Amino acid sequence: MNQELSPKYQPGEVEAGRYQKWLDQGVFKPSEDPKAEPYSVVIPPPNVTGKLHLGHAWDVTLQDMIIRQKRMQGYDTLWLPGMDHAGIATQAKVEERLREDGVSRHDLGRDAFLEKTWEWKEEYASVIREQWGKMGISVDYSRERFTLDEGLNKAVNKAFVDLYEKGLIYRGEYIINWDPEAQTALSDIEVIHQDDQGAFYHINYPVVGSDEVLEIATTRPETMLGDTAIAVHPEDERYQHLIGQKALLPLMNREIPIVADDYVDMEFGTGAVKITPAHDPNDFEVGNRHDLPRINVMHKDGSINEKGGAYVGMDRFEARKAVVKDLKEQGYLVKVEEMVHSVGHSERSGAVVEPYLSTQWFIKMAPLAERAIQNQQTDDAVEFFPPRFNDTFLQWMENVHDWVISRQLWWGHQIPAWYHKETGEVYVAETAPADEANWERDPDVLDTWFSSALWPFSTMGWPEPTEDFERYFPTNTLVTAYDIIFFWVSRMIFQSLEFTEQAPFRNVLIHGLIRDSEGRKMSKSLGNGIDPMDVIDEYGVDALRWFLANGSAPGQDIRYSTDKMASAWNFINKIWNASRYVLMNVGEMDIEHIQIGADLTLADRWILSRLQSTIRDVTRLFDKFEFGEAGRVLYHFIWDDYCDWYIEMTKESLQDETSDNTSTRSILVYVLDQFLRLLHPIMPFVTEEIWQHISGSQVSIVLASYPTVQEKWIDEASEQAMNQLIDVIRAVRTIRNEMNTPLSKEVDIFIKVNQATTGEIMEANRAYIERFSNPASLEISQAPNTPEQVVSQTTSFATVMMPLEGLVSIEDELKRLDQEKQKLIKEVERVEKKLANENFVSKAPEAVVNAEKEKGKDYKRQLEAVEQQMVQLAQLGE
Repeated sequence: MNQELSPKYQPGEVEAGRYQKWLDQGVFKPSEDPKAEPYSVVIPPPNVTGKLHLGHAWDVTLQDMIIRQKRMQGYDTLWLPGMDHAGIATQAKVEERLREDGVSRHDLGRDAFLEKTWEWKEEYASVIREQWGKMGISVDYSRERFTLDEGLNKAVNKAFVDLYEKGLIYRGEYIINWDPEAQTALSDIEVIHQDDQGAFYHINYPVVGSDEVLEIATTRPETMLGDTAIAVHPEDERYQHLIGQKALLPLMNREIPIVADDYVDMEFGTGAVKITPAHDPNDFEVGNRHDLPRINVMHKDGSINEKGGAYVGMDRFEARKAVVKDLKEQGYLVKVEEMVHSVGHSERSGAVVEPYLSTQWFIKMAPLAERAIQNQQTDDAVEFFPPRFNDTFLQWMENVHDWVISRQLWWGHQIPAWYHKETGEVYVAETAPADEANWERDPDVLDTWFSSALWPFSTMGWPEPTEDFERYFPTNTLVTAYDIIFFWVSRMIFQSLEFTEQAPFRNVLIHGLIRDSEGRKMSKSLGNGIDPMDVIDEYGVDALRWFLANGSAPGQDIRYSTDKMASAWNFINKIWNASRYVLMNVGEMDIEHIQIGADLTLADRWILSRLQSTIRDVTRLFDKFEFGEAGRVLYHFIWDDYCDWYIEMTKESLQDETSDNTSTRSILVYVLDQFLRLLHPIMPFVTEEIWQHISGSQVSIVLASYPTVQEKWIDEASEQAMNQLIDVIRAVRTIRNEMNTPLSKEVDIFIKVNQATTGEIMEANRAYIERFSNPASLEISQAPNTPEQVVSQTTSFATVMMPLEGLVSIEDELKRLDQEKQKLIKEVERVEKKLANENFVSKAPEAVVNAEKEKGKDYKRQLEAVEQQMVQLAQLGE
């Protein structure tokens, strides 16, 4: 065994060069063992727009934990990495850089601009890979993909053409969400609604040929420049006489019809609404029903165009002010009601989204959504963790609208459609028409999420029947945050069902968002973002991963905390120091030469049995993706059972030079080896470093087998006996603490046991009690010869007593016992109330009910013992 472990845990030293060693050894690649069950994960591709943030760190940590455990369990694992071109966001970043140099993309032209964008991609892809390496993620880089690479472009083109030929993709003029800053269409889920200060503007529209006026209220008065009708409800008696007549559009002096339509809510406002078919989706539908013209009064940048009369050239918000001013001056403005209302903003640029009439490409969602919904009722259903997100998914699919997939960008998958220069005929195919010179290709690109929706299978080589596609698709688990269920998860599901006849993954683990210590979402505007690389520099990557894993409950947000990061580092330092103790006390022994014989101490049998419980629980919790709970199980086993109790207890036998302590030394190494393997998926670097010192000829812990429960070591009797010993020692410590008596001071200790068998266990292991309690004398009996005045602590099987003389007054002890009595009375009442609840008794598992009954008996025994002590003390004080 290599015993050289540095005196102090230094994460920088531990991590230095380790990742490259793993890559050089090729331990992250699939085994491709045909006998092994495949297990695959595709990484949610980060955008090549900048550095990774803490949310990315959390996401890849969870995936790495899953894939590392499965690899150790013997699966043929593939974790496929990749990155997303992120059309709108990346193009905006590159254009911003160009503007700093005084250049626009139009100055460069499309080809030169794309060259610049590919340079950006390579720059930030390199940064992302470096950060992945810092995080220690065990991906197979030989299979890395990019959403704009040649293979994925082929997949995207085939998907588009297939959907078009099935009638599921169409092109038409509709109202879409328009980002005037990025000057591109957006899908509904790329629009973020937030409360903004606004107003209701009440405007009078004169009825032509009469003295009547119709009062209209709007939040966007600049759009009235494109009004083509006023609508009222056909059953609204107030306006029956006006249906079919005309109103005068203020400022524009254009006559527009008054129409009747069920869309109008008679109870809202005045019951009359303006209809602007080119600037409102509902008005667009009303306009179609009444064959109204569509007057678009805006340019793509949000400024008023030549159809906007006197306001041409003004920005839309500048025009709003001018329109309101003119309405007031000309007597049309009735009133202005200040209000806060929900306004859509571009998820990418932050600009206020404009409902805009535009010719775009769409996907017809109804049949695709229906298939995805039906699939959730089959054996091929995607299982969500936690399950409530299945409802989130279904609700969105049941209410989904057609998806606008064209984007007015240069960076992305250019739409595979051509228009004949003379006839206008549309040609859609994976390759250009033969007489390409006579055709003009659609300049638009596809929504980034269109290519991302193909990610689980396009990365495996689809549409080609590759070996990876045949072996590793469908993938097993997707890990992602809840905020992109609509953007990405749902789209992958319906696209995969459409093109592969299978769901793209079996499980979806949904995690939350990382917030700051005050619970706020991290953002640039708040300046509260945390760079994971800075955290790693201070605490080490294993501490960051432990924090992210241990704070992980499926679907829940977590708060970043420097205190928790410090605690994570302390935990690793505890493991490091415990490992140094083991290495210094086991000689040349390693995991290949351990010898666990039959001459085991109670502590030996106990720790081996506790290890099996830990292996069972951690494995079970990992299977349920309950990593936070798994972390807590590991923490208590390592810190409490192994470090605080077992290591201390081994000092008895290890310091006895006359005894053969081979088994104890072997168990120290064996248990250390086993919990390092359990910990490895969470803390890969420090576990590898320590494991290399005890592994003998093993290559890497990455390929070590994952622990499994060994039935031969399960020993409930030894666990019970050790738990009794620990309870007694803790009782002594409690008394010493309450009496302010340090461990260094010897004190007589009396242990009154309830049963003779308990006394035999205590007596057989009195060396442990003496080591941890430092008694001047120790008496263990069912009827110990105690002084009249004692301080006591009662457990369910024994009472621990220490002489009162010189420690505390009888009055103080009676007060303390009364507090304990009141606490036990409440516990007894709680259990009795629970057991009296028929609903609990009938529905809870029998084991749970029986456990509550046992608790009640224990509390009553403890209460009886405390009351007896109080009676005895009271008599002594008389």
